[in-house]
Formats: sequence, C-alpha cells, structure tokens
Amino acid sequence: MLIMLPILVLFLPGMAWGFSDPNIVLPGGHQPDQPMEVMFYASLGVVFGATMCGVLLAFDGVSRDRASGVFELRLAQPMPRTHQAIALMLGMWQAIFIPVAVLSLVSVAIIRWRLGEWASVWDVMIYLTATALILFWYVVFTLLASSRTKDQGTAIAFGIGMWFLFTFLWALFTTMVAYASGVAIGEQNDAQWIALEGSLDLLSPNGVYHHLLETRIPEIERGVPAWQSWTMAVIWTLIPSSFFVRRMNTLQP
Repeated sequence: MLIMLPILVLFLPGMAWGFSDPNIVLPGGHQPDQPMEVMFYASLGVVFGATMCGVLLAFDGVSRDRASGVFELRLAQPMPRTHQAIALMLGMWQAIFIPVAVLSLVSVAIIRWRLGEWASVWDVMIYLTATALILFWYVVFTLLASSRTKDQGTAIAFGIGMWFLFTFLWALFTTMVAYASGVAIGEQNDAQWIALEGSLDLLSPNGVYHHLLETRIPEIERGVPAWQSWTMAVIWTLIPSSFFVRRMNTLQP
C-alpha cells in the first residue's frame, strides 16, 4: 500500500484538481462546471489506478497460501469454507476501498475549493457506492484467477490480463461489433453508435461503473435506464462472488 498510495494520490485527487480547473476545456469544447461532472471525469483515476491497485492486492490471495501450505491450515479451522471465502473477498476489498474512499472525499473537498460549490450528499453517496462496487468486482475477479492457479506469477498475469481487457481492449470489441453491425464508429452525434456503445458497456464492469455515475448527470443520455445499470451492478456482484464461493468449497490444497 505504501507503494500504491502515491499512485492513488496522483490518480484521484490529482485528476480532481485538473478537471476542476475553471479554465479547462475538454475535447468538443465542453467545460465541466458542476461538481458531479468533475467527479465523473475524475473517475478515470478509479478505472485506471484504483482497480489496478485492487488487482495487485488480491492476485495472490489464494495462490500464495496454497503454495506455502497455509491454505491447508486455514481449511483445518472450525469455520465453513463459505465464511472463509466471504471473509477473503471483503478483507481484500476493504484494504483497497478504505484509502480510495478517503482520497475520494479529499477530491470532493478539492472540487469545492476550485469550483466554489459542494457536491450534493446524494452525488457523493452514488460516487462512493459505484466506486466500492467496481473495486469489489476486480478483487473478486482476481481472487477467482488466484484460486485457479498455484503459481503466483500466473495469478498476477491472469489478473492484469483481465484488467487490460476491460480497461483497454473493450473499446476495440465495441468497435468491431459496431463495424459488423454497420454502425458508424466514433460518431458522437449518431444515435445508433451511442445506443450500441451504451448497451455493450453493460457487459463490462468499467461500463457499468460509468453508467451508475451517469444516473446523476441528466445531460448524459445513452439509452440505458437507471434500473438496467443497477440490475447489471447486482449481477456483476452476485455471479462472480457465487463462483468464488463455489470454487473455495471445492478447492483442494
């Protein structure tokens, strides 16, 4: 965490400071002037920085104990494997979420100082909830990869590969689907492109995260109702978690 803390400071309060600059002009001539808008753009720091830190924290959550023999001792304890799996997921998740939440609140204060306006309590709650969810998803994905391998190097390769897929390659996947569907690629004024991109984002944890934040920004409309975003957030939470619990119940040391 001491190594990752400077990265989190750079990506979270640093981006909040940059996007809350009154003189900043984003591509397209847009200039964010509302706290929630700034928080939405600064959420890139969560996607690129905080999620990677979550992967680096959780990649050896199971594989290290299996390799060292600690896993056998853990299973010998009078505690159901389901409880151990839940404790492992929540423990790894809170290890990354607590510093991210603190830095997010610092970012809110920075935005208040730069823009002269506080974000509403509801905006902050939605932002923290969405951030907590995306970090939990990446932690569970990484723990699943860790439970499938006995070698820590393979575990971190799976974790980083999964992070790279959703963070960078998903845009390529969206482009390929749009090309196959005959939709103009990258046309921000094209209703078909916006609808396709919004729909495909429901299949990505990063996309669902942004959809959740967009529920607090009426100016952004991509054809995805709020109930669909929250439903997919529940699905992304329950299904990987249940897979990990089942994996822990059948895992042999």
